[in-house]
Amino acid sequence: MTKTALDRVQFEESGLDSSHAADFAEAMLSALRIRPRTIAPKYFYDRHGAALFERICESDEYYLTRSEIAILAEHAPHIAQLAGPRADLIEFGAGRFDKAKILLGALASPARYVPVDLSTEHFAEAGRHLVRAHPGLMVEPLAADFAQPLSLPARRPGDGARIGLFLGSTIGNFSPAQARAFMADAASALTGGALLVGVDLVKDPGVLHRAYNDAQGITAAFNRNLLERANRELAADFDPMSFDHYAPYRLEERRIEMHLVSARRQTVHVCGQAFEFAEGESVHTENSYKYTIEGFRELAREAGFATGPVWCDRERRFSLHWLASRR
Repeated sequence: MTKTALDRVQFEESGLDSSHAADFAEAMLSALRIRPRTIAPKYFYDRHGAALFERICESDEYYLTRSEIAILAEHAPHIAQLAGPRADLIEFGAGRFDKAKILLGALASPARYVPVDLSTEHFAEAGRHLVRAHPGLMVEPLAADFAQPLSLPARRPGDGARIGLFLGSTIGNFSPAQARAFMADAASALTGGALLVGVDLVKDPGVLHRAYNDAQGITAAFNRNLLERANRELAADFDPMSFDHYAPYRLEERRIEMHLVSARRQTVHVCGQAFEFAEGESVHTENSYKYTIEGFRELAREAGFATGPVWCDRERRFSLHWLASRR
């Protein structure tokens, strides 16, 4: 790999910085002060949480990742045709690059790939592999919270359409109102381009229950890791095993909820402050909304997109939506 190619990959080399630590501390303290107690799911994803989530994706019960990858592999040529040559690819909440690799392999001379995530330090080696595989590709990680308004890299002369990727059913972590607001911002940022969104579908509640309550207890460990992270980073003294993982499906809201439920009356300390938990009191850690195809398409139209093709896996558990910006 030449020095010029290396120069095309821009990386953030630092570890957890003070702003990340302060943000987590503020969010955890705020969550513990309010009733009902709730915190955003983005705080699951420290290094340990990300590793646990990879194990969840490999579990027998968690169909979402396998289904989405199968859809991408089957329909990547059609998606590439819609995207056109020299696409400027923006991935919101990139995590690993596995799914982007599938699309980049099908695109005609992709110009740039911008993975957006809270931390980009782990993107270095994966980005170098992408540059080797796609000569001429610019890889420009952006460390940012995609749930907030973003300042994306400027468009460049000669680049094709700007295509957003929002995969993994991450949009389900937003309420429908929040999802509409996110997509409205994306429609403006992707003017003249499109957004490819992975959306989990309404289905048998038993299938959903098993997906979020796997037999090996990996999801339970992932949920409790939030407390372990607080112990590591915030001088907290949670006993994670005194909190039960609870993930019911709320039929009327069409969402999975994840909670950490206190198994006994206890006092915990975070950043030197004491917080009481009654037996049965919980911290609400995540929602995962499920949609019908037409229900999601209507939400996208309200946000400023023209709805295009929808692709599903063979069991019709999961869907990928192509949304063209009308902005």
